[in-house]
Amino acid sequence: MNILFACGGTAGHINPAVALARLFQERNEGCRILFVGADGGMETRLVPKESYDIQTVTITNFRRSLLPEDIVHNMRTLVNMRKSKKQSEAILDQFRPDLAVGTGGYASYPIISAAARRGIPTAVHESNAVPGLTTKALSKVVDQVLVGFEESRSHYDHPEKVVVTGTPVRGDFFRYTRQEAREQLGLTDDRPLVVSVWGSLGAAAMNRQTVDLIAEECRQGEPFHHIHSAGRDYAHVLELLAARAVDLKAHLSIDVREYIYDMPLVMAAADLVLCRAGASTISELSALAKPSVLVPSPNVVADHQTKNARVLSQAGGAVLLPEAESSGEKLYETVAGLLADQKKREAMSAALRRMSVPDAGEQIYQVLLGLMKGGKSAH
Repeated sequence: MNILFACGGTAGHINPAVALARLFQERNEGCRILFVGADGGMETRLVPKESYDIQTVTITNFRRSLLPEDIVHNMRTLVNMRKSKKQSEAILDQFRPDLAVGTGGYASYPIISAAARRGIPTAVHESNAVPGLTTKALSKVVDQVLVGFEESRSHYDHPEKVVVTGTPVRGDFFRYTRQEAREQLGLTDDRPLVVSVWGSLGAAAMNRQTVDLIAEECRQGEPFHHIHSAGRDYAHVLELLAARAVDLKAHLSIDVREYIYDMPLVMAAADLVLCRAGASTISELSALAKPSVLVPSPNVVADHQTKNARVLSQAGGAVLLPEAESSGEKLYETVAGLLADQKKREAMSAALRRMSVPDAGEQIYQVLLGLMKGGKSAH
């Protein structure tokens, strides 16, 4: 059995493919896996770390602009589309997949569309609430469209192809109970835990707001525990805190880290999460039923994080706070209000459980197995 996965661009596209690849290999002895991505994409670094082979095609995106440099870029993309088509055909000739699955990113388009033309069983999975251009285009040619949320179905031209499967989340996120996680983190009192993480896109602005939030926590006597991931702004965040006369050694309930390397443990212990609204993030929040305050990044294509956040907030599982309306004061006010209202947080968790698919990996696996057993010729 040969399974091809095409993905790229963000961890939200790559992680589901890796989770599915592991499932196929665990269930099928001798199963061969090949990933296909874009030249120089994030996938060329992340996939080999998971011990999978990856080949690349030369593909770039289209820019929705008439600026001269963007017109030149789009002309180059047209040339690359022809090149990537030939590269995709060569990869299919060599690997001869029994199934080809795209999980997002423009690298998915040439190889999955080429596989569909050959009659190879094909599927595309979209973990964002609203499909990107690549997924929308592939949905017209693949056999099956798999989506994370019921609300996503209406965005496709062929809803009969759409199956709501959820998005796979790493198994280690379900390893700990809240109490076990709190004990491992050394949280010995009853105060709730707030976790904040803003990623790398636009994190500087939100890190400055988080400094203001932490300063307010200190003024209010540390009413809750707080773990914050500052990322590449870590040193600057410490400088800003020092300038606000915040000595973290004197405020032991506040834990500012460069990165949260034990994210499954920290998320299990969290009572409230402050974060962006990328595909991986909303999948994890939904699967773990963690109430959140979502501040979507304004720096992403087609504003898809706001669309993700809106799905969770309209379902009652999250608070959507646009970055332009956010501040340290607003964050503190929102956090304090939610932590004071346990019934509200319980209702948010219940809403997330209703919309999540706990066994997403298994559901996707069964759909894909059914495609392969559907009597189509693989070559």
